[in-house]
Amino acid sequence: MYTPPAFRDDDRGALCALMRAAPFANLVTATVAGVECTPLPLWLDPEEGPLGTLYGHVARANPHWRVAAVGETLAIFSGPDAYVSPGWYATKQETGKVVPTWNYLTVHARGPAEFFEDAERLLDVVTRLTNSHEADRAAPWAVSDAPETFIRAQLRGIVGLRLPIATLEGKRKMSQNRSAADREGVAVGLSQSDSPGDRAAGRLVPLP
Repeated sequence: MYTPPAFRDDDRGALCALMRAAPFANLVTATVAGVECTPLPLWLDPEEGPLGTLYGHVARANPHWRVAAVGETLAIFSGPDAYVSPGWYATKQETGKVVPTWNYLTVHARGPAEFFEDAERLLDVVTRLTNSHEADRAAPWAVSDAPETFIRAQLRGIVGLRLPIATLEGKRKMSQNRSAADREGVAVGLSQSDSPGDRAAGRLVPLP
């Protein structure tokens, strides 16, 4: 990932927080047959390994897990993003030398993907994934709420994924390269948008 120094994010805590807050990732693997890409939710165990380990599962019918990888597998997580209008910059009034851009957060986690079929490991993965998304509900659903025979049958239709993170890259492009006045204009412009995503990105623009 091309990351100019102004946009590089090496704060592991912040990167882990984004992976937990936006767990729906794109899993990308280069293979001899071409590139495989699967969108899927991933669960991060931050304590397993130096940089953490990701877990998830894919459908057994998905060819992604069957084709040998060439090199490491990449998991791409995306945070808030928004179009930035040059009309929001103070510089527009001063020189007119401005163009549109896009603000965004992203995390790239790479490592050797391991796919597995063991039923007990699969049950552990789906239980952890479910618990992480049900935790804040008033009446959380648990995997154990369904009949055990039904769950066991469902597990036969999926394959587990373990991805120990070997490299972790973060990019936080939120107008840091602009002047304080320009950043303030971007924050105000995004705050007035009807889009919740735009407003979320606006709150991440660093202000003086």
